[in-house]
Amino acid sequence: MRNFVLRNFQCLSFLSRKALFRSILKNHVRNVGFGLERKHKSYSTLNQDPKAASVYTHKNAEVSFTADKYLNLKRNPNFSELTQEDITFFQSVLPSNNIIVGNEDDLLPYNIDWMRKYRGKSKLIVRPKTTKQISEILKYCNDRRLAVVPQGGNTGLVGGGVPVFDEIVISTNNLNKIRSFDHLSGSLICDGGCILENLDNYLAEKGFMMPLDLGAKGSCQIGGNVATNAGGLRLLRYGSLHGSVLGLEVVLPDGTVLDNLVTLRKDNTGYDIKQLFIGSEGTLGIIAGVSIQTPRKPKAVNVVLLGSNSFEKVQETFIRAKDELTEILSAFEFWDANSVKLIQAHIVQGSKFPLDTNYPFYILIEVSGSNKVHNDEKLSSFLENLLENQIVGDGVVAQDETQAKVIWAIREGIPEACNKAGSVYKYDLSMPLECMYKLVEDLRRKLMDAGVYGKDLPINNVIGFGHIGDGNLHLNVSAQNYTPEITALIEPWIYEWTEKHNGSISAEHGLGLMKAEYLRYSKSSSMINIMKKIKKELDPNGIMNPYKFLPD
Repeated sequence: MRNFVLRNFQCLSFLSRKALFRSILKNHVRNVGFGLERKHKSYSTLNQDPKAASVYTHKNAEVSFTADKYLNLKRNPNFSELTQEDITFFQSVLPSNNIIVGNEDDLLPYNIDWMRKYRGKSKLIVRPKTTKQISEILKYCNDRRLAVVPQGGNTGLVGGGVPVFDEIVISTNNLNKIRSFDHLSGSLICDGGCILENLDNYLAEKGFMMPLDLGAKGSCQIGGNVATNAGGLRLLRYGSLHGSVLGLEVVLPDGTVLDNLVTLRKDNTGYDIKQLFIGSEGTLGIIAGVSIQTPRKPKAVNVVLLGSNSFEKVQETFIRAKDELTEILSAFEFWDANSVKLIQAHIVQGSKFPLDTNYPFYILIEVSGSNKVHNDEKLSSFLENLLENQIVGDGVVAQDETQAKVIWAIREGIPEACNKAGSVYKYDLSMPLECMYKLVEDLRRKLMDAGVYGKDLPINNVIGFGHIGDGNLHLNVSAQNYTPEITALIEPWIYEWTEKHNGSISAEHGLGLMKAEYLRYSKSSSMINIMKKIKKELDPNGIMNPYKFLPD
C-alpha cells in the first residue's frame, strides 16, 4: 500500500496562513483510504452467504460454549426440548429454505457472535418473512414452552443476540422490505430486518438520511438497532431512538401483534407503549416493523481531524465547539494514541497518518448544514480560535467527500483493529465528561499492578475512544485470550468505578448476557423490580431471549 501523502492546501484562508493544517492529497486517497473502508458488512454476510459459513466454521472452531464458560447459568427446566413434531410444525409455516436444522456448519454462524466470545447450542434456525409468520411461530413456541432468541445482523457486543443453550433462533434477515416513505413529513416505515445502510442509501436518493449511523451499518438491522436503543455517530445532532421512532409493530410472545406503525409526530393518547420495546433487547417481543422520523440530508458536510495534547484540551475543544459551531455541529468523537497504534499495526501497516506529529489524543469534528459558505465561515473562525489559544496542536480539514470518509474511517476502524489484535473485552459506558478518560488510566494502572499488562503478557493494550458529544466511552481491553482470571480482574471493578462516578454500565450496546447480573450498578432495586414485573406480564413463560437483560 502506498504511503498516505499530505500537502498544504488553500481551502479556508486562515488555515493556509497558519500553515498548521494540511489537506489530504485526493489522488492518493481515492483508492487507498487507509484501507479502512467499511468492512463490517462481513458480519451479516455470514448469516446470508452459505459459502461464508464454512470459513466462519473454521475460524471459530475453538470457541467454547457459553454454558461451559458461565457455570452459574443453568438451563431453565420449564423449557421444552425440540422434537420432530415441532420441526414439522415450523415446516408447515415456512418454506424449507427458511429453516435450518441438523447441519452444524449452517447452524454455527447463528450460534456464535462475531466477537467469537459467546456460543450457543441452537438446533433450529427459522427465518420468517412476514409478521404473520412470526406471530404463528411465537404463539406455537409459547404454547410449547420453547425458548427463542430474536436475531438481527448479529453485530451485538454483549451476547444478546445468540443462544445460551438450545433456544430456537428467530432470524429477521428476511424481513427486509421498505413499506412506505412520506416525502412531506420524512417518515419511513419498514420491516425490522432492513439493514441500516440500505435504508440510508434509499433515503439518500430522496434527499433524506437515517437519524443514526453505526460502524456496523452494513450489517446491523433497524429492528435490532431499536431493540438495543443503539446510539452511534449521529446522536449528538439527531438524538436517541426514543425520540426518532414514531411507532412500532411488535409481535408479543403469545403471538399477539401490536400494530402501532403511526407516523404522527404528536400523539398524546394513553401510555407510550412503544418506548417499552426500545432497548428491551428482544426480551418482550420481536420488532417486525418500524416507523421512524428521518431528517433531511445536509447539503454541506465537512470533517476535521485534530491533535490534542491532553484530555482536558479535548474537553475544552468540545465546549468551544458547542458555543461556536452551535447548530452545524453534528459529531464530536475522540480516540487516544493507543488506538492509532492499533490501527497502524493491524489495518494500515506502513501507511502515513494524516498528522505528522503524534498526539496523546485525537478529535474528529463533523459539521453539517444547508449552506457551505456559512459552515466554512463558522468552522474557520472556530479553528482559528483553537490555534490562537493553543487548544489543539495540529489538524487536517477534509476537502471533499472522499477525504471526509477517510477521516471517518480512522475512527470506525478502531474496533476492527482491536479485534485483529486478539480477544477483546469491550466496555460501553456513559459518565460525566470530566472523568471519562480517568477510567481508562485507572484500569491500565490496575492491570499493570496485577502484572498482566504489557508486552508478551496476557493483556497487551487498553484503549479509550468514543462519543464525547453524548458522554459515551468505549473502553477496549485487548488480550491474548478470554480467561476467567482476566475477567475477574476487570469485572465487577469497572462497573463499581462507573457507579461511583455516577455513570451507566451500558451507554448504547445494551445488557445482553454480559451485563445482566450487573444491572444493580446502574438501576435501583425498585427499578429492577418494576422491569421484572413488566417482563412477567408480557412474557409469563419467559421464552423471550432468556438468561439475559435482567438479573436472576
